[in-house]
Amino acid sequence: MNAIESLILGVFQGFSEFLPISSSGHLVILQRLFNLTSDNIVFEVSVHFGTLLSVVAVYYSDLWKMIASFFSGLFSQNIRSNFRNNEYFRLAVFVVIATIPAGLVGVLFKDFIEGIFHSVRLVGVTLIVTGVLLFLTRFAKIQNRKLGGWNSLLIGLFQAFAILPGISRSGSTISAGLFSGISRMEAARFSFLLSVPAVLGATILEGKDVLAVGVAVLDWKILLIGLISSFIVGYLSLKFLLKIVQSGKFSWFAPYCLTVGLLTLLFL
Repeated sequence: MNAIESLILGVFQGFSEFLPISSSGHLVILQRLFNLTSDNIVFEVSVHFGTLLSVVAVYYSDLWKMIASFFSGLFSQNIRSNFRNNEYFRLAVFVVIATIPAGLVGVLFKDFIEGIFHSVRLVGVTLIVTGVLLFLTRFAKIQNRKLGGWNSLLIGLFQAFAILPGISRSGSTISAGLFSGISRMEAARFSFLLSVPAVLGATILEGKDVLAVGVAVLDWKILLIGLISSFIVGYLSLKFLLKIVQSGKFSWFAPYCLTVGLLTLLFL
């Protein structure tokens, strides 16, 4: 892998990780179109870490309060009281609840998922599914309900579905939040906070593979280009999407996903 390929893949990772267009699906398409490869696990770890830093940069205050509240609340004498009175303890618990489905699917169906992960035809179909899902958010009734256990679980189930390449993680989780009646910004906020354990988990698993198989390490400059480009573009993409969600135009990404999915099925 050279510096240009590293930059392209880093930019694409940052651009598509948070926008509801599926980073995994676009990576499969990009590799087919330009014969690019990102099979070096060390590089994948670096770009995932870059997008993880993007979320931390935007939500560092929430994340810090959640972590502190979770561990202090977990070992407190009255957990129930803490849950009722501490917003960030509740939020941390809901993130844990929503993370469980994807964690179970990732562990139980790891081999199956890896086997289909580079299927271009599957990506075409799942991008169309993502487009339909985004379009349906136009009809979601925003009732400003509070985030709770049941809608956290619903969002988590949608995130588990997004393990398939072509299903957008942010698209599916924000859509689930909107369908459950919580506010637009609450749905977006929870989706991105939920991405931290998801991306962190993927990074750790890939890191374990690095240690297990001893893959060749790329030049540190290549890794740095991928990390920095995915961080900067990821940060800008996240900020941009928050404005889109706030303005009620989340479904605008639907035509793009439908078009790319259809073109992928027809020509790739």
